[in-house]
Amino acid sequence: MSTVDEHREQLMNDLHLVIRDAEELLKNTEQQGSEGFKSAKARFEKTLKNAKAEVERIEDLVVTRTKEAAKATDVYVKENPWQSAGIAAGVGLLVGLLIGRSR
Repeated sequence: MSTVDEHREQLMNDLHLVIRDAEELLKNTEQQGSEGFKSAKARFEKTLKNAKAEVERIEDLVVTRTKEAAKATDVYVKENPWQSAGIAAGVGLLVGLLIGRSR
């Protein structure tokens, strides 16, 4: 998994934790009765609901794009097996050379 993917996954995990903690906080503050608090709570609940929807939308988008990329790669490899093998060999050679140099 690449560093970007790891950071994206960590961000999504953190967002889920924030949302879960915020929901728990709202449940624990039910006793507060002032109008200002009720208004702030309603705004916060709306923001929280929007954040949850956005996280779900982003997750769905990432899954969809990943599937599309995998399918496109599969089609290319099936249509161009020799070119794919050549590219893989070239990348392997390059990585081998770079690893050998760093020692």
